[in-house]
Amino acid sequence: MGHLNTFPLSYKVRGLRIAIIGGGEEALNKVRLVTKTTAMVVIIARHVEADFSPFDVLVHERPFAEADLDGVALVFVAEEGADAELAKATARARNIPLNVVDVPAECDFYTPSIVDRAPLTVAISSEGDAPVLARLVRARIEAMLPPGFGKIARLAGGLRQRVESLIHTGPARRRYYEALVTSPQVEAAVALSPIAGRYEAEVLLDQHQSQSNSAGVVWLIGAGPGSEDLLTLRAQRLLQQADVIVHDQLVPDLVVQMGRRDAEQISVGKAKGHHSFSQAQINTLIVRLASEGKKVARLKSGDPMIFGRAGEEISALRKAGIQYQIVPGVSAAMAAAADTATPVTLRKVSSGFIMATAHGAEDSELAHWAALAQSGLTLALYMGKSIASEVAARLVAHGARPSTPVGIVVNAGRPQMTTYSGNLSSLIEWDATLADGPAIIFVGEAVAAGDWANAAQIAAQNFKVA
Repeated sequence: MGHLNTFPLSYKVRGLRIAIIGGGEEALNKVRLVTKTTAMVVIIARHVEADFSPFDVLVHERPFAEADLDGVALVFVAEEGADAELAKATARARNIPLNVVDVPAECDFYTPSIVDRAPLTVAISSEGDAPVLARLVRARIEAMLPPGFGKIARLAGGLRQRVESLIHTGPARRRYYEALVTSPQVEAAVALSPIAGRYEAEVLLDQHQSQSNSAGVVWLIGAGPGSEDLLTLRAQRLLQQADVIVHDQLVPDLVVQMGRRDAEQISVGKAKGHHSFSQAQINTLIVRLASEGKKVARLKSGDPMIFGRAGEEISALRKAGIQYQIVPGVSAAMAAAADTATPVTLRKVSSGFIMATAHGAEDSELAHWAALAQSGLTLALYMGKSIASEVAARLVAHGARPSTPVGIVVNAGRPQMTTYSGNLSSLIEWDATLADGPAIIFVGEAVAAGDWANAAQIAAQNFKVA
């Protein structure tokens, strides 16, 4: 994750002045933005060309004077020339935050794209590098937040003292507010009148007061194969509600950071050969956290129900009487098939798709897999990267055709994804090292229909394309 060169904040301007130096279109654009605040807005320009009459501003058509910045909170310079230079020098001498329009290098601050749902505001900034992108993001957020959302925010603010008097723990209060701002009943009522909105909010408050001492919940969430944009919307929503995030080693930090900033983060990473927590310890941990009344997001790479040992955690939660919910994720095999455009089921070629773990496979399992591959089904083998050549040899020994197409995807669904393709015979002979990261090994006739464009990368390593 990159570091910010600016720190986003909300700046108090109530009872203060905002000065805009310039009388043209650029000054008018800033007026449209800053008149959304309660500050007094003052325009100073030798020549006023734009029409400021629709806005509640003071316009002085004259040269700029240093006294114009007395009592000013922010300065915008929206023109060039001697007045602009004097205004910039005066602002800097007085340590007044300065914005020079369209000159990022001279700015102390940038004006973000704003979604206005007063008293709620959402500001989107690109540090002056990509204002068009900021506007596009703003449009998406505008579509997500109904016009009446500000009324709900104001209602929540008016209930603060009452909520604190009735619900005595921070997590329980937060759960109430989350329910309040997402309730369709409250949204519909507040659109009718403040009284109707308050009534629905009180009904909801009564319900949460009675539940405030109840036990917590565990969400077993599939984090997908690694890219944060493959996380489901439900997973994102629950991460924002979680008090604690318990995550595996393969879950990228970018996904973990999508949770609340104040949520506790606990890594129970189980990298190959380095188990920091045993499964029994993980079971005990999530039961204890939920028993303390906390909302626990148990983040697992891929899908929690596919090689995620979720069954053992579910059993422990059931035994302890803890509520739980399962949120599916994109499994690595699904991401690998998408990355390589491999149709793992293909009409007249493959009528099915088998997911299995190659690690520790017995001869009887390999014989079964070989028969399935011969019948036309596609195999997706997890956790077999270090023994790929050995598995290929054992499949052929159990009757699989040496010419059966094979494809390997390392880091499926991630920017650093790499692919390797060939057949069982070439994989047996291949002795190069695969890239770091989790791998999926596809075996079956349908693999040949995929787009394995990266196969040329390893041709020099004698892993030849079939």
